[in-house]
Amino acid sequence: MRAATRKARPLSKITIDTITEPSADAPVAETTLSAQLDDTHTPPTFGELGVRDEIVQALSAIGIERTFAIQELTLPLALAGDDLIGQARTGMGKTFGFGVPLLHRVSTASQTAALDGTPRALVIVPTRELCIQVAKDLENASTNLPGSGPKGKLEVLSIYGGRPYEQQIDTLRKGADVVVGTPGRLLDLATQGHLILGKIEVLVLDEADEMLDLGFLPDIERILTMVPEKRQTMLFSATMPGPIITLARTFLTRPTHIRAEEPASSAVHERTTQRIYRAHALDKVELVARVLQADGRGATMIFTRTKRTAQKVSDELAERGFAVGAVHGDLGQIAREKALKSFRSGKINVLVATDVAARGIDIDDVTHVINYQCPEDEKTYVHRIGRTGRAGRTGTAVTLVDWDDVSRWQLIDKALELGTPDPVETYSSSPHLFEELGIPEGTTGTVAKPRPAADSDASAKREPREKSERPARTRTRSRQRTRGGKTAGDTATGDAATASAPAQDTASAGQSDVAKDSGTGDGAPRRRRRRRRPAAAAATGSASD
Repeated sequence: MRAATRKARPLSKITIDTITEPSADAPVAETTLSAQLDDTHTPPTFGELGVRDEIVQALSAIGIERTFAIQELTLPLALAGDDLIGQARTGMGKTFGFGVPLLHRVSTASQTAALDGTPRALVIVPTRELCIQVAKDLENASTNLPGSGPKGKLEVLSIYGGRPYEQQIDTLRKGADVVVGTPGRLLDLATQGHLILGKIEVLVLDEADEMLDLGFLPDIERILTMVPEKRQTMLFSATMPGPIITLARTFLTRPTHIRAEEPASSAVHERTTQRIYRAHALDKVELVARVLQADGRGATMIFTRTKRTAQKVSDELAERGFAVGAVHGDLGQIAREKALKSFRSGKINVLVATDVAARGIDIDDVTHVINYQCPEDEKTYVHRIGRTGRAGRTGTAVTLVDWDDVSRWQLIDKALELGTPDPVETYSSSPHLFEELGIPEGTTGTVAKPRPAADSDASAKREPREKSERPARTRTRSRQRTRGGKTAGDTATGDAATASAPAQDTASAGQSDVAKDSGTGDGAPRRRRRRRRPAAAAATGSASD
């Protein structure tokens, strides 16, 4: 994560719902407190909210000084050990909203109850990519904290599918203080007895609504029955559908529901410029290739509905010279991690992904999002374009709608009130495409492939010469074979020699061939080794001899 340039935005809207625990005597009651703060509000630092100095120093080292809205609201309650529900859009800083108090409480508790390598905190996330990212963020924030690690440092372990069980089991045996994992693999290891959940003090459910969409709710409920009842539980989600509210009220104790929004907030990001075009399927790659050359275009994510399309688009853009990678379900975990690492580091600046594979990918400085295929519904659309315009930045979202998907797009447009039910027909050569996206005039769909500096000389030597410059080809043999194994120019001689050669001279003929090829023969025409003739022909030959 490129956090060095992150800036905290002023807190603009606070909504706090105190949810009382349901009982037979008292029904669920909610009191709502809303407050509006102007732009003069200055977010506090982590140190001012009581976070340990070791964590504050580690965050400062990666460029994070002041809190985001959701962090400012959750930290006082979370540091006190209260259960809470945090709700904010993606890119609003939810990871450190639960990660900082989690690390603070685990490391502070170790002063009285020493960490022994048994997990004290558990974070459950929906996808492998998000698991890796959250674990990395926690590692960055816990650099200076004491723990049970090899060097006396706090040990954070990520557990997810697609990796060998043995490696993760060995790491658990060595000890871990904080575990971040996906529901399926966590449940497998806990059921087998390799993951001990009996000492969990802090439990976090991150992106709970996505786990519901992916069908992980039964696994989560089973995991929640394995952890101690006396614990702190934090649930974070972008939306709060009915099943998530039921889950929260079942496993959380008097949670406080915190929502942080910005002024005049709506379902979609106002800082993201949205362009919707009706495009032809055969022209899409050409169109996308030109969009990728727009002025100011940086890291770009391209979304598709199918795995096959994701790989196809990635391959075609690579052939056109773009630095592109792919993330989808058909790729192995190592390949997916490699593509994401290259995208985060800037080695590649285009990432093609399916919706499921892209869940939880948190990269702040994505400038463009391209919907290569129309999203399934309005929720998917919001999720896709939420990859850009994050952490106070602006972004551009381009959606390409096929003729067959116009009706689907009209439902999305109506639900989100975008005001573009009929996208304008657009091709890769349309003037309005160049004008609206800032594409330089004359741009084509192909860019020059950069060549490694080390191979430049070798490449130059391999360049083909003009036909007139090619020297005449010289043959290594003094004669040319014909289709029947005869020598051009000596056909009659070869035939006569073959006919007059006795059968017993076959071996000497072979030796003559070897001598001729090696340049040591006597200059006589080389005779081919006689092949075995059919029985009838052999009998005739014997009679004539």
